[in-house]
Amino acid sequence: MNRLLVVDDEANIRLLYAEELADEGYEVVTAAGTAEAVEKLQEGAFDLAVLDIKLKNESGIDLLQKLVKERHDMPVILCSAFSCYKDDFSAWLADGYVVKSGDLSELKQEIARVLAKKAQRQKAGL
Repeated sequence: MNRLLVVDDEANIRLLYAEELADEGYEVVTAAGTAEAVEKLQEGAFDLAVLDIKLKNESGIDLLQKLVKERHDMPVILCSAFSCYKDDFSAWLADGYVVKSGDLSELKQEIARVLAKKAQRQKAGL
């Protein structure tokens, strides 16, 4: 079972993602901000992180940059209500980008795609 970290400052979004992604067979841990996310990351390993870009007083892109340096083997998907960040070169560090929607189909597909790509890299020994 793949373990996911979902970071979003909106409690309703965290709850929705946790329930929907658990129904897909993932173990889901949530965090309300970057500080809480760092604590969760210190407690255990994750197969993938889903980060909101605009967090209260923080940026998911800042956390993305930290994860790329410290946990380069953990893929990250940015999930934002704003499509404009998709063209921001800082966002290109992420393995995926999804615009938030009430329909989580795109997010679920992106998670499956990124995890499959990670499994292929591991199988190839990369």
